[in-house]
Amino acid sequence: MSGFTHCPYRQSSLLQQALAPNKMRIAFLLGAGCPMSIRVDNGGGNSSPLIPDIAGLTTLVSTTLATDIELNADYASLLARLGGAAPNIEEILSHLRALLDVVRDGEINGLTKPKLQALDKRICQITADVVGVPLPDGETPYHNLAAWVSGISRAHSVEVFTPNYDLLMEQALESHKVPYFDGFVGAREAFFDLPSMESDTLPSRWARLWKVHGSINWWRTPDHDVVRKSKSDDADRQMIYPSHLKYDQSRRLPYLAMLDRLRDFLGRGQAVLVCCGYSFADQHLNEVIMNGLRSNPTAMCFGLLYGDRAQYPEAIHCAMRQPNLSILTADGAVLGTLNRDWNSAAQASHPLHGVAVDSVTEGEVVRSNFGLGDFKKLGQFLAHQLNQNSDSGAYNEA
Repeated sequence: MSGFTHCPYRQSSLLQQALAPNKMRIAFLLGAGCPMSIRVDNGGGNSSPLIPDIAGLTTLVSTTLATDIELNADYASLLARLGGAAPNIEEILSHLRALLDVVRDGEINGLTKPKLQALDKRICQITADVVGVPLPDGETPYHNLAAWVSGISRAHSVEVFTPNYDLLMEQALESHKVPYFDGFVGAREAFFDLPSMESDTLPSRWARLWKVHGSINWWRTPDHDVVRKSKSDDADRQMIYPSHLKYDQSRRLPYLAMLDRLRDFLGRGQAVLVCCGYSFADQHLNEVIMNGLRSNPTAMCFGLLYGDRAQYPEAIHCAMRQPNLSILTADGAVLGTLNRDWNSAAQASHPLHGVAVDSVTEGEVVRSNFGLGDFKKLGQFLAHQLNQNSDSGAYNEA
């Protein structure tokens, strides 16, 4: 690597300008790292993430099923089929549902269709219990984002994409009385409505929320309708799907429709996509993002990643091939395909010092630390911008 560096203060200011009140189209992609930024006090000075990552969720599912008298043997048989390295819950669900598609009235390694259906339902129940937690009261980064959405006046609706199954963003938007559309219409059993989803006629004060991997409150009925509701009937199937499951025609809606919104967002006009908590490890989502950026040079994507660059080889690889994808991490960035460290010179008088950038000492070396890969810091950054815009008269009171 050369001796040249990137300036974290300049990049923080550029991000702030990109999110300023104007006619730019803005979207956020919130990955699994976002709920992990919210810590829950466990007592004794210990804390844990509000929702665990995929590894933590996999451990919880496996531990629970290992003590389930009716399902533990079937779960062990399913895991044995996967072999090799320990699979995560998304890989387990993918394989389970692939078997469901082919087993019919027979059996595979002792796994019949009723046994596979029982495993599927129980895994989804455990997942729903883990991720269906309430958002803590007070100021969380989700609340900060919801307040920012309602407080920044702009010509286009803000769009929020997430592969997460939880309802945290919904809770934050509702707590701030932000109207939003998620592709479903109705009250008792809201139904998926593609024509409304494809329309751009919503008022700009409405947010758009797209759950690209499903949600714990989506259900497929025995009639193959997809509905959104808080509780299900016994015959309903919970719509939680991993990203790398092959989408056949029967599953096309609503998952691919949600991804089509991301394609459409990136594919036209000036657009800014801000990713946080997303590690670029999902090849299916990466393909949509990269193709969108290639097809539209006026679109920009800021990938805000927690920790140092060495943790994210796939993100670095993508950004070094695509000039309008910027990857910003704690110790450096890939900007315009150039992978460099941050300039270590502190600018204590800069308005974003302490908000987006800090100085850290490692041994005898002082370096700049870019903090917006932490969703909590990004929330504070948005609150800071909202306060500035309110002072300047840009606050939207509509």
